[in-house]
Amino acid sequence: MSGRSNIRDVAACAGVAVKTVSRVLNGHAYVSEATRKRVEEAMDALDFRPSIAARILSGAKSNQIALIYDNHSPYYTFQIQKGCWEHCHAHGTRLLAQPIDVDDPAVGAQVRGLISETHVDGIILSSPVTDCAPVLAVLDMLDIPFVRISPGTNHALTSSVFMDDVQAGDDMTTHLVNHGHRRIGFIKGHPSHMATGERLHGYRKALDRAGIGFEPALVIDGEFDFDSGVRAAAVLLDLPKAPTAIFASNDDMAAGVLAEAHGRAIEVPTELSVAGFDDTTLARTVWPPLTTIHQPMAELARTAAEILITGGEISHRRLPHQLVERGSVAPPPRRIA
Repeated sequence: MSGRSNIRDVAACAGVAVKTVSRVLNGHAYVSEATRKRVEEAMDALDFRPSIAARILSGAKSNQIALIYDNHSPYYTFQIQKGCWEHCHAHGTRLLAQPIDVDDPAVGAQVRGLISETHVDGIILSSPVTDCAPVLAVLDMLDIPFVRISPGTNHALTSSVFMDDVQAGDDMTTHLVNHGHRRIGFIKGHPSHMATGERLHGYRKALDRAGIGFEPALVIDGEFDFDSGVRAAAVLLDLPKAPTAIFASNDDMAAGVLAEAHGRAIEVPTELSVAGFDDTTLARTVWPPLTTIHQPMAELARTAAEILITGGEISHRRLPHQLVERGSVAPPPRRIA
């Protein structure tokens, strides 16, 4: 037994008919203030969630789903929203997009409130919400279908779509090594994202395979935004022996690296190679255009929406990534003794 209250429990607790509770829920005018107050107090006491109970009683669907996200990259967020919306639009489903802060102590209650107030049929979680324990606990308690985009934990928990971030990090680092670079700086992403550690792992794997020793000083914390890319680049370029290439684990931070390099009159790529990750619109609009990893963000989101709307058994789908070569990577400059 789950212990979840229903509309009949509320009626019994308040000492009224089920129809009276329904009228209160629907804002019916023909309910006395005293009765309304009694019903509302009963709902609070029983921790009653109207939309969940309505779904159980009527079996009706709202034909709307929610995308819940918290991401520091506006380009990534736009692509995820776009992919979800395209599939929803094609299948007559309304999409609600709700930003949250995964570090907010009340995040679980916020998600619970969203579900209660909107009567959505299911949820899509984008990274890093996809691994937020309070959110996962609420969704499990409410027994509502949800699909996770790029989860880093509890893969068997529910359906998911993802790409191989470790291999992608390995591929880009290997690409830089193959161009002759031996001192490769790496800018990590936001610590709340599981992909941050996975991309770093790929970077280290490639260095190890190439026989290049790992130097902690070449790895700088970032937050997946432009400003943190600028700050990290400044630290790397101020090293006594600066790297000849910098791999930023998203395009926003790579753009920050380019800005810092341009401000120092360092030519890219002849004096410094710069690589990114995601292949957002930004990667094609900065100068020089970024060599980057194409993450199929919109396709990940479309696939998540497809799985959620179709329903059925739990499924896990891995989508391929691609290394996209543009103008920001070249062999390192020759050093004059």
